[in-house]
Amino acid sequence: MPEQTITAPDFIKMKERGEKIAVLTAYDYPSALIADAAGVDAILVGDSLGMVVLGYDTTLPVTMEDMLHHVKAVSRAAKRVLVIADMPFMSYQISPEEGLRNAGRFLQEAGAAAVKLEGGGPVVETVARITSAGIPVMGHLGMQPQSVHQVGGYRAQGREEEAARRMLSDAKALQDAGVFAIVLEVVPMGLAKEISDSLRVPTIGIGAGPDCDGQVLVLHDMLGLYERFAPKHARRYAEIGENMRKAISDYVEDVRTGGFPGEKESVK
Repeated sequence: MPEQTITAPDFIKMKERGEKIAVLTAYDYPSALIADAAGVDAILVGDSLGMVVLGYDTTLPVTMEDMLHHVKAVSRAAKRVLVIADMPFMSYQISPEEGLRNAGRFLQEAGAAAVKLEGGGPVVETVARITSAGIPVMGHLGMQPQSVHQVGGYRAQGREEEAARRMLSDAKALQDAGVFAIVLEVVPMGLAKEISDSLRVPTIGIGAGPDCDGQVLVLHDMLGLYERFAPKHARRYAEIGENMRKAISDYVEDVRTGGFPGEKESVK
C-alpha cells in the first residue's frame, strides 16, 4: 500500500483485488506511531483496552470518555492508516439516534475515520442510521465481548446449523445497511469462508481461519505484553513483556548497587 491515507472504501477495493487486509489494535500515541510505520492498513482502537490497558475483567466497564481519550491519542499519531473507534457497551444499544450521536463524537472530537459496532439484527437499524449520516461503520459478528454474560463466556459462535444460518443472514443485513467491513471473531473457519465468499465487503477475522479477507490481532497479545489471558487464536510475534521485566530488573539492580547513574549519565 502506498504512503497515503487509507479510507474505508479502500477496504472494499482491496477485497476486489484479492489483497489481504492487516488490522491491529493500538491504544496510545507511541504504539500507533509504530503500527502506522510498520505498514498495517488500519488501527482498531478496541474496547479491549478495558482488559489489556485499564485492568478490567471484561470490556463492559469501558465508557465513551475512556474510548474518546484513547482514540484521540491514536489519531494524533496515525498519518496513513484508517483509525477505527470501537463503540463501547451502551453507547449505541439504546436507540439509533444515540448511536449516531456517539459515533459522530468519535469523528468530530477524537479524529477517527470510522466506528465499529457489535451485533447483527438488533443493530442493523442503528448501523443504517450511522452510515446514512456519512460515518463509515465496521460490523462485528461471532463472539461479541459486550455480550459475554448473555452467551455464557468467551466461546466460539456459529457451530450449530441454525446459528450459522443466522450469522450469514446477519452479515448480509449488515452489508445492506452499509458497513464497509465485518469482523468475524472466533467463528468456525468453514462458516467464515462461506460468509466471506458471499459478501461484497471484506471480512476481518480473529480466530476465524485463513479464508477471511483480512486479520486483526490485539497488540498486547501479539507482543506478549498481556499475561492474564492468552487467546488460542493469537500468535505471539515477540516477548516484549519479558524483555521489559528484564530491563526494569536490571535498572533496579544498577540503582541499588550504584551502577546507575554513571559518569556519562551525569551532568558535569
